[in-house]
Amino acid sequence: MKDLAVRLEALDADAGAALRVIAYFDSLSESRAGLQAIVRGAAVLAGVPARLDDSSRRVHVRVTPEGRNEPAAEPAGAAWPRTEIGAQAVLALERTGEPGPVDAMILERAAGAARVVLDRTRGRAPAADPALVELVVDATAAFSVREVAARNLGLAGPVRAAARPTGPVVLAAGAVVPGGRVGIGPVGTIADLPTSYAAARTALRFAADGTADDPGPTVVEFESLGGLTLLASAPLPASIPDLEALSHAIAAAPWALATLQAFADTPSLRAAATLLRVHHSTLQDRVVHLEHLVGWPVRSPSGKLRLQVALALRRLRRQ
Repeated sequence: MKDLAVRLEALDADAGAALRVIAYFDSLSESRAGLQAIVRGAAVLAGVPARLDDSSRRVHVRVTPEGRNEPAAEPAGAAWPRTEIGAQAVLALERTGEPGPVDAMILERAAGAARVVLDRTRGRAPAADPALVELVVDATAAFSVREVAARNLGLAGPVRAAARPTGPVVLAAGAVVPGGRVGIGPVGTIADLPTSYAAARTALRFAADGTADDPGPTVVEFESLGGLTLLASAPLPASIPDLEALSHAIAAAPWALATLQAFADTPSLRAAATLLRVHHSTLQDRVVHLEHLVGWPVRSPSGKLRLQVALALRRLRRQ
């Protein structure tokens, strides 16, 4: 395997590196390595801290790329590359941006090895009963009933609700946020979960799929929206000129939507260019062209705000 990886790397650096990753984690699995060794391998290979958080089993492992075990100073970032291992277990690399092919392979192989160790040493994590989760966030249910449901789910202390397109999720405060498109409600007590879930559902409407057709943040916290939440409660008219202008720009240029979203999400043209992986001058030319297409100067402070509102309305309109 080592010789093959060397020969393959001479032809394709990513393919050779991926083969080395496979061989590395296969070796760890064969030697029945523990969670610390698996997470350490992910951190060393990726060159950034790696962490495994499993709230259902109360397992939290974080290792730096130098191989040191260090506790997490903050909750896992929503934008970090990650792989779900179970219902409430996530392996993540502490860097922002889409994972490259090697990072994706590191996450996949490390998660597979960690899953085997968790099942072997900690037992399979009990799956949360969807009916109980729905009950604990149901505002029409009596609090005594919701309290029993929360106890059966093992919930205690500060909690918050999350909303996914498939339904509610309840998380302990500071727990790893599930991957995919999700809205996050405020932290509170068990009694506050219905309110938290209502807020999470509002936040979900502002979350993107993270695809070419719907770029943008896939995880949105209700508390980060501020006055934008008023847009979610307002009836949208059938015709919105700024949305029509956006549609015109998107139809005219295949890169328009990704460019506008990146520009709206970042503090500068240079930061947006880095996010899009294009040259700064290329992005500047694109933005100038898009200003002609949408009909307003998106580079001015008021124009950028107008763009951000238009993109938010576009996402709300799909609901």
